[in-house]
Amino acid sequence: MKATLLNPEIYTRSPWKNGAGVFTDIADAHRADAPRKDWDSLLWRFASTPILASGPFSHMPGIDRLQMVVEGRGLVLKSPTQEFDEREPFTTVRFTGELEIVTELEAGPVEVVNLMARRGAAEIDLLALKQPGDRHLAAGTHLVYAPRGECRIRLDNEEFAIPRTGTLKVELAGPSQLALVAGLAVLGSIRLLV
Repeated sequence: MKATLLNPEIYTRSPWKNGAGVFTDIADAHRADAPRKDWDSLLWRFASTPILASGPFSHMPGIDRLQMVVEGRGLVLKSPTQEFDEREPFTTVRFTGELEIVTELEAGPVEVVNLMARRGAAEIDLLALKQPGDRHLAAGTHLVYAPRGECRIRLDNEEFAIPRTGTLKVELAGPSQLALVAGLAVLGSIRLLV
């Protein structure tokens, strides 16, 4: 197990693919053979972003997306064929980057976290840890994000404190046990397939 605390001061910023907003990039991975890190070389990305106004989402062919509101409420994602309800915080929605989506804000701006992965390169999962308790983690990369204040977790027998908007990046070669000890956390899990 390798655990690395990512403090908010080291996060970088990058524009949305459509240029209509800015991501706070928390962690990502790109193809090792890529000449530069860009959307074409992306394997996965974990980021937060404010959504300040209703409008279209970026078109991201070949990217699977998971999203969760962590501040505010009332977000609905609308496509020509379906609606994704994120009105309540800490509800995960899954959609593809090809889908034409327009956001609707029913109660003002929100802050969301996104976990994205190139289809066929990784399997991803995103969930809120609201109550103390144990969770099995499989081999892969896991990101424990503290959206609203410090949280404490235990990995096997080691305890970690994660500051507000900090992230613990955990890389596992085999299975492990994660326990939320105190606070609230968002868990993003990535299993590379390539």
